[in-house]
Amino acid sequence: MRTSNGVPDEIADAAARLSGPFSVYVHIPFCLRKCPYCSFYSMPVEEHDRDRYLALAEREIRRFGELLPRDNCAVSTVYVGGGTPTLLSPGEWDVLFGLLKGFLSFFPSAEITAEANPESFSEGHTEVWKKWGVARVSLGVQSFSDADLHWLDRPHDADRARWALKKAVAAGFSVSADLMFGLRGQNLRGWKSSVSEAIGLGVHHISLYQLSIDEGCRWSMNPPEDLPDGYPMYRWSQWYLPQKGFDQYEIASFAKPGHHCRHNLSYWTNAPVLAIGAGAWGYLGNIRYRNGGTIKEYGEAVEKYGCGAVATESLEPEKAFREAAVLLLRTKWGISFRDYSAQYGEEALRSVILTLRNEAPQDCIDFRGDSLALTRKGMRVANSIWSLII
Repeated sequence: MRTSNGVPDEIADAAARLSGPFSVYVHIPFCLRKCPYCSFYSMPVEEHDRDRYLALAEREIRRFGELLPRDNCAVSTVYVGGGTPTLLSPGEWDVLFGLLKGFLSFFPSAEITAEANPESFSEGHTEVWKKWGVARVSLGVQSFSDADLHWLDRPHDADRARWALKKAVAAGFSVSADLMFGLRGQNLRGWKSSVSEAIGLGVHHISLYQLSIDEGCRWSMNPPEDLPDGYPMYRWSQWYLPQKGFDQYEIASFAKPGHHCRHNLSYWTNAPVLAIGAGAWGYLGNIRYRNGGTIKEYGEAVEKYGCGAVATESLEPEKAFREAAVLLLRTKWGISFRDYSAQYGEEALRSVILTLRNEAPQDCIDFRGDSLALTRKGMRVANSIWSLII
């Protein structure tokens, strides 16, 4: 990615050219402590002034509000993630939403998602979220086994996770639970227990993640051994969740009708995403960009330029069409031949189709005449199929 003093101007120009709907991702980089498998940017909440962070976010949001065209250019989805966003008090959430809705235009149908962790989630949060039109709450449950949670070094136990889910459901939100499989000591029976319990508590959406040890996390220096094979757990989930009314609309995402996460789909379809906060990533036009990766770096950029962007990458045509194909293949809708060729050209479409016909196992690809998508088996081996395209 390019890093230079011209980066903020490049982002400003891209923002000024936007039209139509766009998404906003806000990163809250505070945690009680760092989970050993997490490689996202976060820091202990007591080590930074949250008021100062919100002041920086205000400058960045205000700047984009000045740049973005007002005619037919408005927010369609917002996702406030982290970190642990519920370490912001209800009053601080009130300030944050006041900034977003005060400086940016919103479509009436905009979807707003708040990410929460059970240990810091409160009924006060639900009240302020209702005030500002939050529709979705995504809870980082991970497991309903205390043994799993202890091994993951999570700051909550299973009872607290149950309490948080019940409160969120009772408050009328569309509730999503994050669950993790492939944990040491976990077997298929234990995994089924967590999934079944989430459903029984009334969730509308489930995101399933296999434990991965990425560079930069605490466990990357000394990875845990004897991890179980996650394949049977994922395959069982693909069989079980549809029986319970959950549609697999994306590799890791299952939802009841009407409860798909529109914000996540903006990533898979390369829709514009505005990044707010330290460590956040955005996509405007054909430019991918990242904000300062620490609060210090982010703050310096905001103080100097009004936005936190410090690096950009303009995707070359071939890289753009190949990445777009991979992202679309994350979803159940896959690649629409008409839409894809209109955006990337007939030659790009032919290249992707030829690769998949000739190199991918045919029981992994569903050719539908005017589109193609991964089958359930294809989703289970998606990484190997994506590698053929990239």
